[in-house]
Amino acid sequence: MEKKTVLVAMSGGVDSSVAAALLVEQGHTVIGVTMKTFCYQEAEAELAGPTRSCCGLDGIMDARQVADRLGIAHYVFDVEREFTRDVIDDFVGEYAAGRTPNPCVRCNGNTKFRDLLRRGRMLGCDAIATGHYARMGTDARGNPMLLRGVDANKDQSYFLWALPPEMLPQLVFPLGGLTKPEVRAIARELRLVTADKPESMEICFVPDGDYPRFLGKRLGTDHAALSAGALVTTSGEVVGEHDGYARYTVGQRKGLGGGRALPLFVLGTRPETREVVVGSYEELHRPEVTIGEPSWLATPPSPGDAVQVQIRHRAPAVAARVAALADGAVTLAFEAPQRAVSPGQSAVMFSGDVVLGGGRIR
Repeated sequence: MEKKTVLVAMSGGVDSSVAAALLVEQGHTVIGVTMKTFCYQEAEAELAGPTRSCCGLDGIMDARQVADRLGIAHYVFDVEREFTRDVIDDFVGEYAAGRTPNPCVRCNGNTKFRDLLRRGRMLGCDAIATGHYARMGTDARGNPMLLRGVDANKDQSYFLWALPPEMLPQLVFPLGGLTKPEVRAIARELRLVTADKPESMEICFVPDGDYPRFLGKRLGTDHAALSAGALVTTSGEVVGEHDGYARYTVGQRKGLGGGRALPLFVLGTRPETREVVVGSYEELHRPEVTIGEPSWLATPPSPGDAVQVQIRHRAPAVAARVAALADGAVTLAFEAPQRAVSPGQSAVMFSGDVVLGGGRIR
């Protein structure tokens, strides 16, 4: 890549730290930025201590130390209002509606990258970079394409399907061709403060992982989503009681009680009646998935075309065929029935390593 001025999103974790370091090493002019997404003081007060989230105050300070070490400028952007509107409110609304959202996808597509592009233009930057394990490539016509990262264990292209397509020419992913151990080794060699920082696996604005508590604060503990209701089978038989449908997601087995000959799994929720529908492992499988309001990063497939589809993070992409493509939705027929197709989660379509697009599971 020719020498550019690159805006790098630095969360305070090892991945974004090394992304910035590699770009500096390549001779680019690098500007580091960290996004303040929510009220850290409030979160820390609730947990009676500082959070270790990469997105917290701790992350801001680590990012600044790395920037100082690399000799680059570092700014903090306050996007709390946008993040609350686009990510937190959506997270709460989806659970209230009986669906299981993916806030990282929502953040990337609606807040983080759009804001990076806008601020980057203001600062005179030519490109935007992050520490995601993904790659950029070009098709036969020279058009930019988003590709899977080389490290299958760390590939994060699943979280990027909602990126604004117009951003693709400006995107850089320095870690796309590396593995996590290689990134750690680079960070140690450069003596970056984040070199051995643990992975941040929790939802950044729910650092203790207790999302029902978080929902209770936003919705009220007496909201229907957090109130008792019936566990029912698909035939309507009441087999138990639950403590709030927002605590359950499709495929879940824990929390359904025992004492039965065969285990039960969550098949879905019915917010209008506060019911959680349960059934057998066999009933958990679905022959197809419908994806609402798809976003395309490459030429959309046509009805009958073969694709691979990934229906949740950590799940492998599986073979499917486009059964219908109309009315702002895509229906894919799986080659083999798939377990735990969860409304609200992302379904991402691939052609080999190329990310075609994705949407929310209906």
